[in-house]
Amino acid sequence: MIQLYCGRKGSGKTKSLIKLANEKVSKRKGNLVYFDDDDKMSYELDRNIRFISTDEFGLKNYDEFYGFLCGAIAEDYDIEEMFIDGLLKITSSTINECEELLKRIQWISDKFEIKMHINISIRIDEIPEYLNSYSVEFKK
Repeated sequence: MIQLYCGRKGSGKTKSLIKLANEKVSKRKGNLVYFDDDDKMSYELDRNIRFISTDEFGLKNYDEFYGFLCGAIAEDYDIEEMFIDGLLKITSSTINECEELLKRIQWISDKFEIKMHINISIRIDEIPEYLNSYSVEFKK
């Protein structure tokens, strides 16, 4: 399952995602992993959540990020949920370039039964039609 959280920059998506991740810690049976493009918010997360700053790995596009996600899953079969903060920034992509990536993330989510929570900075009038196939929450 993919849950998308969309909104313009500064709308509170990151704070909401961190809050959600922290709330999941006490209810989890498996591991939680949080991806961000930098480590600015790492101290806001519960210490039981695996935090990964993608800028430490020099990821340049969505193919590299997808491989990185697969590697994280291969390394830890107990991952229950993943939180991806700023998908477009992490992948240096536009929303239109991410359609294939989201299909691939959906596939690994289904195959390994991992819930994916993904923040995307985008205005409501920029949301492409293909995103309607996912559960989308918009932050104003």
